[in-house]
Amino acid sequence: MTNYGVIIVGAGQAGCSAAVKLRNLGYDKPIALIGEEAHPPYQRPPLSKAYLLGALPRDRLFLRPESFFDEHQIDLHLNQQVTEISADNQTLVCGDQTLAFEHLVLATGSTPNRLPESIGGTLPGTYTIRGIADIDAIAPEFKQGRKIVIIGGGYIGLEVAAVAAKLDLEVTLIEAAPRILQRVAAPETAQYFRELHDANNVCILEDTKIARVTGVERADGVELANGEVIPADFVVFGIGITPNTALAEAAGVDVENGIKTDTWGRTSHPCIWAAGDCATFPQGDAQIRLESVGNAIDQAEAVAENIMGATKPYEAKPWFWSDQYHVKLQIAGLNAGYDQVVSREGEDGSTSVWYYRDAQLIAADAMNDPRAYMVAKRLIESGKSPHPQMVADTATDLKSLLKV
Repeated sequence: MTNYGVIIVGAGQAGCSAAVKLRNLGYDKPIALIGEEAHPPYQRPPLSKAYLLGALPRDRLFLRPESFFDEHQIDLHLNQQVTEISADNQTLVCGDQTLAFEHLVLATGSTPNRLPESIGGTLPGTYTIRGIADIDAIAPEFKQGRKIVIIGGGYIGLEVAAVAAKLDLEVTLIEAAPRILQRVAAPETAQYFRELHDANNVCILEDTKIARVTGVERADGVELANGEVIPADFVVFGIGITPNTALAEAAGVDVENGIKTDTWGRTSHPCIWAAGDCATFPQGDAQIRLESVGNAIDQAEAVAENIMGATKPYEAKPWFWSDQYHVKLQIAGLNAGYDQVVSREGEDGSTSVWYYRDAQLIAADAMNDPRAYMVAKRLIESGKSPHPQMVADTATDLKSLLKV
């Protein structure tokens, strides 16, 4: 049996960040980083953007060169699956090995959702977007003139639509909710992106229910609830993700829309921690889970510090981003429960949408407006809330809002 001070299950952004932070803090016991994929840790956001477009080579995705892990004595176990965790014995089974740990960090990430198999959700020619293998499999489908149907009008779906439109495919995007970005953005932001995609010949069908993906040996279309069939050469699902909690549940660790942690990142078992997409944590009066690079890094680093004895509460400072065509969207904060929205026009067609709850600024979407994003982010993190009328008034200098 091999003994480790820390074993990290999941070699994504969170897992890599935890391992690197431990070493940077001077942790000198053995560390293992276990990943199911054959690749060393890499960044996922560019997959549905530059990598899918062919504008970013694979080696630019990797977070660190593979030699880094050897140099820092981090044992990489790639293409390996953890099948069992014994929390009480502090051991796990990985392949044909049993490994022992003092601390275990679960950074198991998430799995993209599909439609059920019974309605064509697993037919050949249907795809999800999550890892390098997903993009490598789908990339040959992106040929000029072919028909793609994207199911789901969130940011992943819209990013794939933008790539497909750039490559001159015939693009249809179907959203079951009354509008795109229903769960994550205000109507103003949704309208901005709807018009952007319309200008690039993407057909968006909102408030549209799906009966099934059609085809026998391979997907060849999508049948709507009204009986209409949208022809497709291939279909992409962008209908959310499910946190990977099975290992935690089997080990007796508490799960609540993810692996439940306390404010320090510790789970219900004292030697097991969790971070990233798979983990929920206390924020204000709620237990929340964030799907973002920023959270994966910050939460994992907080866990590393607390393994080292810091007893440092984790408080997220959420930020997100998306690239579509020539537009960079930057999001600061969380807009859940907003009751007022104001828009601010910037220069050269840029714009931003600011969210308030009970007169408190809680979030902002900035489209090609990095100054608005940075100012909003600083305001939110400092707890300051300029009056909405001041924000909307373009005569008000953005930086002056920081002095309110």
